[in-house]
Amino acid sequence: MAHYAKVENGTVTKVVVAENADAIVDQTPGRYIQTSYNTRGGEHLLGGTPLRKNFAGIGYTYDYEREAFIPPKPYPSWTLNETTCLWEAPIEKPEGKYNWNEETQQWELGT
Repeated sequence: MAHYAKVENGTVTKVVVAENADAIVDQTPGRYIQTSYNTRGGEHLLGGTPLRKNFAGIGYTYDYEREAFIPPKPYPSWTLNETTCLWEAPIEKPEGKYNWNEETQQWELGT
């Protein structure tokens, strides 16, 4: 069994588990693209071959040129890492529990 993301107009609207893409019965417009539950930031968490940079989620975009699933941009100031296809803050996150404050452009100690 594998995971497939339904992509409509470049946006993931559904993620399903199926034997293969041909086994998915769906009459609505869109395309099913395989995604790997174990892929994040272009790396396979179990040492296998990564697939399409990131595991797809609803609301992700699929970039056909990069062949990558990209999560929604969390804050306007963040930029896309072209290698991992993940969003990064303007400054590196410190160790520990911190939350990003977009107004101050700083990491703040969280709870």
